[in-house]
Amino acid sequence: MMGRVYLDWNATTPLRPEAREAMIGAMDVLGNPSSVHAEGRAAKSLIAKARAQVSAALGADGADVVFTSGATEAAALACAGRGYLGADVEHDAVVSWVDPSLPVSGDGAVAVSDPGRSVLQLANSETGVLQRLPEGLAVSDMTQAFGKVPFAFNWSGAQMGLVSAHKLGGPKGIGALVLRRGLDVESRIKGGGQEMGRRSGTENVIGMAGFGAAAEAAARDLADGVWERVAEIRNILENALEDVSDSLILVGKGAERLPNTTVLAVPGWKGETQVMQMDLAGFAVSAGSACSSGKVRASRVLRAMGYDEATASGAIRVSIGPATTEEDVLRFADAWSKQFKKFRARVA
Repeated sequence: MMGRVYLDWNATTPLRPEAREAMIGAMDVLGNPSSVHAEGRAAKSLIAKARAQVSAALGADGADVVFTSGATEAAALACAGRGYLGADVEHDAVVSWVDPSLPVSGDGAVAVSDPGRSVLQLANSETGVLQRLPEGLAVSDMTQAFGKVPFAFNWSGAQMGLVSAHKLGGPKGIGALVLRRGLDVESRIKGGGQEMGRRSGTENVIGMAGFGAAAEAAARDLADGVWERVAEIRNILENALEDVSDSLILVGKGAERLPNTTVLAVPGWKGETQVMQMDLAGFAVSAGSACSSGKVRASRVLRAMGYDEATASGAIRVSIGPATTEEDVLRFADAWSKQFKKFRARVA
C-alpha cells in the first residue's frame, strides 16, 4: 500500500532537520534572556543569533526584526488602528485590520494608489500570485514568499514586513515583524519591554532558535536552485491535470506565481468534497473555500478576482515542496481524474 502524500505546503511545512537540531540545543539553555547572569546571557545570545539569521535570509540588514507568535500577531502589531487600505485577496489576519477596498484584476494583481496608506502581500497564500510592491508601501505580508522566491526586504519598497517560521520549515508559533530602522509601532502586549519594547513577554527562545536555523537553511536552498526544480514538478502536475479536461480552470496560471502553488477549480464541484475525496485517496490538499460556523462560503480570494460563486466554491489548492516528487503529483492527478470523471457522470 502506498503511503500518504502531503500536498499542503502553503498551510504548513515539514520541520527542517536544521530547525529541529537548533531547538533541541536551545532546550538545554536554562536562563531567562532578561537575566544578566551567565545563564541569561547564553539565552540572549541564542536570540541574537536567530535575529541575525532571519535578518540575513530576508535581506533586512539594518532593519529591526521583532519576534512575535506568528505572522497573525505581526499583522496586528503593524496594522491595528492605522486605517490602512488593502484588498480582499489578503490573508484574513490582514483583512481584519484594513479597509479591503483596493481593486483586484482577473489575474490577481492589486492596484495600489496610495502606498503609504496601503498593505499588499508579496505572494497570495491561496493562488500563489505574486505582486509588485510599490516604493513606500506601508506593510507587506511576505509570509508565503519568504524562502520560495528571491527578494530582499531592503529592496522591496515596504516599510514593514510580516513573516512566519512554519511556512519555511521552522516551528509553529513563531514569526516576526520587520521594520525599517527608525519606524516604531505601539506594543499590543504590555509588560517587561522585551523585543525592543514592541512585544513584551519572556521570549520563546526555542522557537526563535528554530526559526533562525530554518531561515538560514531556506535561503541556502533558494540559492541552490531547489525551488526551480519544484516549479518543474508543479508544471508536470498542471500539464497532467489539463489533459484530464478542458473545462478545468487553473487559477492565476498566466500570472507570475510562486513555484509551488496550483489552484484548480471545477464549477459546481464543491472544494470541500474534493478535499475529502483526495484525503480518502491518500492526499492532503486544501479547499479554496472555507467553513465558518457550519456555513460553506466561496473563496473570498477568487471572488475578489472576479470568479463567480460556483467556480469560487469549486476550487482546491495543491501546494508542493522540495520533498515532492514527480511520482507524487502524477499519482495525485490520476486520483483526482478518477473523481472528476465520477462527478461529470453525476451531473451529465
